[in-house]
This record gives sequence, C-alpha cells and structure tokens, in this order.
Amino acid sequence: MTIHERLKEERLRLGLSQDEFAALAGVSKRAQANYEKDRSPQADYLAALDSEGVDTHYVLTGRRSDDPAQPEFETSGLSASSGLSPVAMYDIEAAAGDGRSLEREEVESTLYFPTEQLAAQGLDPAQVVGIKVRGDSMDGTLADGDWVLVDRSSRDPHPEGVFLLLVHGERRIKRVQRVAGGAWLLISDNPRYEKELIKPQDMKDVEILGRCEIRIGRVN
Repeated sequence: MTIHERLKEERLRLGLSQDEFAALAGVSKRAQANYEKDRSPQADYLAALDSEGVDTHYVLTGRRSDDPAQPEFETSGLSASSGLSPVAMYDIEAAAGDGRSLEREEVESTLYFPTEQLAAQGLDPAQVVGIKVRGDSMDGTLADGDWVLVDRSSRDPHPEGVFLLLVHGERRIKRVQRVAGGAWLLISDNPRYEKELIKPQDMKDVEILGRCEIRIGRVN
C-alpha cells in the first residue's frame, strides 16, 4: 500500500469523512482528497493529525505504533528508503527534570520529516528535536500546544532569536537579546510578561539548549 492508501485507510478506520478528517488537520476537503490521491503529506499536516490521535506512524511506515507483534524498524533504513528523518517530540512541561538532557526524558511521539526539507533549512536531522509549547508567554509567535523544531547545534545567542533554555533547572522558550555588559535579556513576546535580565554573574544558571527554527501549529 502507498502512503496515500494508508492515509485513507486510517481515516476510514476512525470512521471519519474527508471533511471531518481535514478539519482535524486544519486543511480543506480538497487538500485531504489530494493527500489520499497523489500529494505528499506535509510535516505540519502530519503533526496536527498526530496530536489528534491519528496513527501517523502507520501512515508513514505501514506499521501500527501500538502493535507489539510488529518488529522494530531500522530508522536508518527508513530514512534511506523513504527520504524521511525521525524527529523525537517532547512535551516541554513533562520534560522538566532538573538539568536532565532531553535524551533522558520520555519521547511523546516520533514524527518523520523530509530530509531534504530539513537540509534546505540548514538543519541536520540528527540535531533536531520537537518541543511542545506550553503557556501563553510567547503568544504572537508560538501558541500553547504548538510544536516547534529546535536545532540543538545552535546554542549561540548571536544572531538573536527564540531559544529553548534551561533557566534554574526549568525549560523555557524565550527570545534572547544580548545587552551591554555581557548580560542577556529574556523576552516573552506576550507583552503581559515582564522581561528578565540575566546578569553575567548569573549565567551559570542559564543554558541555551537550542534555537527554535520551525513552528508547527494549527491555523486559526
């Protein structure tokens, strides 16, 4: 079966019409019909379906994610044969262990992104993780429940941008701006939140975990 046939099969398994399935992903019925016919699904479309409980692992690989009888697949083989790269997705709220690396946290899901598209954005798939945004502090840029792809190889706050940070053992997503004297200003894009100044002597309590590069969220 092709990915298009598996997508249709998954929709029918859930008992949904094309209209209803399209609504889950925030696309039109026409776009859904094209995905089931010959159009390659986009990453944000698959991420939206995955967050709604659709078995996107099956759609992409033909293997049910909850089937213990299915053998483990080789991710390197999957990437080589399909041009997809696996990206581990973490819930920033659940992944809250003090000072723990993300690799030691529980992966909420794994999504597969076209390797060429990641490379076109200057991203090494081996250095990319997905983080679920929590809270409204970055409203205007990132909404609660959005996913964002984070480049863990980019930990220099220059040029300025939005970063995943470890601040006093707590993971946060903030805009980082360098100011005079070597201090950092942590900025929430939601104006209701105050800016936070990190003085040079307090830098030991702050670590940049990666730069936020690609937002995946529902279209409102």
